Amino acid sequence: MISTSDFKTGLTIELDGDVFSVVDFQHVKPGKGAAFVRTKLKNIRTGGVVERTFNAGEKVPRGRVDRREMQYLYNDGENYNFMDTESFEQVAMTGEQLGDAVKYLIDNMTIGVMFFQGQSIGVDLPNTVELKVVETAPGIKGDTASGGSKPATLETGLVVQVPFFVNEGDVLIIDTRNATYVKRA
Repeated sequence: MISTSDFKTGLTIELDGDVFSVVDFQHVKPGKGAAFVRTKLKNIRTGGVVERTFNAGEKVPRGRVDRREMQYLYNDGENYNFMDTESFEQVAMTGEQLGDAVKYLIDNMTIGVMFFQGQSIGVDLPNTVELKVVETAPGIKGDTASGGSKPATLETGLVVQVPFFVNEGDVLIIDTRNATYVKRA
């Protein structure tokens, strides 16, 4: 059990049989009445966000989420398949379970898979990934690095805005938190 006064961003708690991650929290002490904690919680299974208010000092069960390093193998059209690098056990997850993470998955990528009560519930993406540009307008001589941007389609189908000097075949470092170009690899 964990007290609401110990909440911090990223903490996992268990509510109503599901596991939630604390996205945002605020301790409120009104002029009249008891203090309370206003939270924004993300359901790790479904990705839905809910707002919930707790009394100050209220105890809630901590959500025990296990994380295992697994290798992404392939997409069979319906499921995304991962293999544990130690036990060689395979796990399949749907696109709904993965959410936006499917835009960053490339074959043989090692990634953290999260488990709650023995069931896979999602993946923990690294902050950046390297992806190859498969389609973009050609760079024109004289375009500068700070002169604007153009769309580029990456090998996973993700489209990001990149500087004019980026060409097809370039490998880029992409920030997975906000789907933005960082630099060329």
